[in-house]
Amino acid sequence: MGHIAEPKGVDFLIESPPLTDKERKELSEFIKKRKTELGKESVQKRRPRTKEKPKT
Repeated sequence: MGHIAEPKGVDFLIESPPLTDKERKELSEFIKKRKTELGKESVQKRRPRTKEKPKT
């Protein structure tokens, strides 16, 4: 795969403004909430493993 050059007059660098303390706190709370929700879902989906007995 070759190098793709930026076209003239186009800049692919994106600089986001820094988050405020309020935004940072809201984002942190949202991430915590989603982690607990996803953790509960993954626990419910698990099935116990059963070992197969070797055939004799």
